[in-house]
Amino acid sequence: MQMKVLFASFECTPFVKVGGLADVVGSLPKVLKELGVNVKIVIPLHKKIDREKFKLKNLGLKVLIPVGQEYIEGHIWTTKLNNLQVYFVENQKFFDREEVYATEEGDYPDNALRFIFFSKAVLETAKAVDFQPDIIHCHDMQTGLVPAYLKTLYRIDAFFQNTKTVYTIHNIAYQGLYSAEIHFVAGFSWHDFVPEKLEYYGKINFMKAGIVFADMVTTVSPTYAKMISSLHSEGRGLEGILAKRASEGKLIGILNGIDYSEWNPETDVFIKANFNEKTLENKKLCKEDLQQVCSFEQKDVPLYGMVSRLDPLKGVDLIVQVLPKFLSEHDVQVVILGKGYKNLQQQLENIQKQFPTKFKLFIEFNNPLAHKIYAGSDFFLMPSNSEPCGLGQMIAITYATAPIVYKTGGLADTVEQFNISTLTGNGFVFEDYTAESFYKCLLSTIGVYKDKDLLTQLRKNMFKYDFSWKSSANKYLSMYSQLTGIQLRVKKTKSKIKKK
Repeated sequence: MQMKVLFASFECTPFVKVGGLADVVGSLPKVLKELGVNVKIVIPLHKKIDREKFKLKNLGLKVLIPVGQEYIEGHIWTTKLNNLQVYFVENQKFFDREEVYATEEGDYPDNALRFIFFSKAVLETAKAVDFQPDIIHCHDMQTGLVPAYLKTLYRIDAFFQNTKTVYTIHNIAYQGLYSAEIHFVAGFSWHDFVPEKLEYYGKINFMKAGIVFADMVTTVSPTYAKMISSLHSEGRGLEGILAKRASEGKLIGILNGIDYSEWNPETDVFIKANFNEKTLENKKLCKEDLQQVCSFEQKDVPLYGMVSRLDPLKGVDLIVQVLPKFLSEHDVQVVILGKGYKNLQQQLENIQKQFPTKFKLFIEFNNPLAHKIYAGSDFFLMPSNSEPCGLGQMIAITYATAPIVYKTGGLADTVEQFNISTLTGNGFVFEDYTAESFYKCLLSTIGVYKDKDLLTQLRKNMFKYDFSWKSSANKYLSMYSQLTGIQLRVKKTKSKIKKK
């Protein structure tokens, strides 16, 4: 028996992307399909989606969705992504907009209605195309109402009588908190507007809806799952209900993977020279190329790279504190690529003026340059204060560029301190989120760099790690099987295995 899974999300690469959510929804289903799952995706037909480029086809099917006192029509389109069926819900009122969630002025004021419409449309689309899912896998607060609808408005709908739901939290900071009247616009009854269900301090919380009503809740790393269910600073007010789901065995963390078709030093078209464990000397050519791009002198000194949004959450506040001292006291080079908070950009620009031959700042998003930084740097700066999963550290390890991280979330699950005695580990970790602790960690990397035997061993260690989606997909597949009772033969892989 083939398991049927429907992914529901507000974004998905390559069609439309705002954040990392789109990468997950664009990558995980492809691997699940390879493992034998009949998986399909449904997303809104945003204005940004190029219908001609992606060969979208209007199926001629309509769904009629009640939102408050009115019925709103949606039209279903489809296309294939690597032989994977993707459905799009078209509605000009809600999705014919220049942006996905917000403009420079802030969130769209009717976002709650947009999410209500789409959540119901997910279920009606499944019925319209006659795809009876064993699992509906919902992502973030935009689809948090789907599990709630299945347990309330659709609880006696025979089409979904055997359907289970999985709800994945990608970013707990955005919870979808709206006024009490939205609860009724969404179609729920007074019986559901209680603290045990949808009510949240007099309002409705769409993320809480997903957490309470889903058959299983996941997040994007094991450590982050523990943190959001035990710490108020990470759970953002939902740590209580998450702790309850965890105690029921209904909260787990599964690491995201990275797409090796894009991030692979053996095939990367953007870097000066391809390399692997056997041709590691080619990494030096990538470093020389990056030094040239940065107008650095091509010499044998540690080169530190960073590709990130310039945000305190990403540890850029620590960067600006320690960088002047680090650059003035040591013969090192640093390159940072990213955009973000203007005050942080200005501070970094001032540091660049002070150390023009040692520090280069690129205030932009530049994918080819990002590849050069991952490949050409010796060390990768990622001192994030909070990181649910993180992809940068996994990409860096793939390119034998040792990450420097704060021990939190997915960083704690993927980066192991390099031990100069046992010669184990794949990076550098500091455990106190202070400038002093971060600086000491930076200093330790210089010693490893100067000892070429240690540096070579560290790089060889990094090539032993596999962060592909297949390992994560097998864990999702095991969870799906437990929920549905449908047993598929799970291919055994380890989260950290030597790549062939």
